[in-house]
Amino acid sequence: MSGPEVHVWSVPMRARFRGITVREGMLLRDPESGRWGEWSPFLDYSPEIAEPWLRAAEEASAGDWPAPLRDRVPVNVTVPALGPEESHAVVRRGGCATAKVKVAEPGQTLADDVARVEAVRDAIGPTGQVRVDANGGWSVDEAVAAIRALDRAARGLEYVEQPCAEVEELAAVRRRVEVRIAADESIRRAADPYRVRDLEAADIAVLKVQPLGGVRACLRIAEDIGLPIVVSSALESSVGIAAGVALAAALPELPHACGLATVQLLTDDVAREPLLPVDGMLPVAPVEVDLDSLARLAAGPDRVAHWQARLAAVRGVRKDRAT
Repeated sequence: MSGPEVHVWSVPMRARFRGITVREGMLLRDPESGRWGEWSPFLDYSPEIAEPWLRAAEEASAGDWPAPLRDRVPVNVTVPALGPEESHAVVRRGGCATAKVKVAEPGQTLADDVARVEAVRDAIGPTGQVRVDANGGWSVDEAVAAIRALDRAARGLEYVEQPCAEVEELAAVRRRVEVRIAADESIRRAADPYRVRDLEAADIAVLKVQPLGGVRACLRIAEDIGLPIVVSSALESSVGIAAGVALAAALPELPHACGLATVQLLTDDVAREPLLPVDGMLPVAPVEVDLDSLARLAAGPDRVAHWQARLAAVRGVRKDRAT
């Protein structure tokens, strides 16, 4: 049996996000099912970290997703670490009732974060939800002070995502603030994702399909971790976002908007109909790859070689584990 058909894509970002200005990834099409999966681990990830991402892509291309329980998924607009005016505009364009705001950006101050959150609250209105994501950027004391200031600026935060890097720090912060704490990196980068539960370190679990090895793997974690779930993206194209939508659609309960509207952060997309929110919702429906778009967004030969080498390295990790 032949291996999957592979394509490497490259899309500029609308604004710097997670330190990058161009997003790259690989699409795999299964020769039997004809379906597509996305493999797009960030460029600084080792083969060991990138291996679960490949499992997720293989699951998607095989069409091995559970049946959906809903036909639409509520989503948040994501606000990069921009100035107040730009942040206001991002929220207004986003068309969602929930906004997730990046904070604790290296080189910026708490005053920058406060101004951004105030602008987001103004843009989203008094009934919208505002959440912030620090990506583990604060110490415990910094987190406590920042959360209190940002909660005032937001006139009530929905939650704070990953205020500190370590699970023990999350638990300490959670004991000192009234705002709910969500765990992301402490689940997807942890040897034991359930320490968040065991240490009572979070009120909400953020699950990302690629880093955790696929939709079904995430469903098992969701069942066992015993916390409300927010499904979020890893900054994928619509092909990767579809996996997050499949997870959100299959969860028994979905109490919060999901962080799956991040195709808005890209200048282009590989799908015939990109997964963009309408009235704050994404549809639960198949994504059709547009071959003309895929050709237009094809990475250069050097980047293709880079991704092929990464893929070979991940397969080498699998071979070593099997022996």
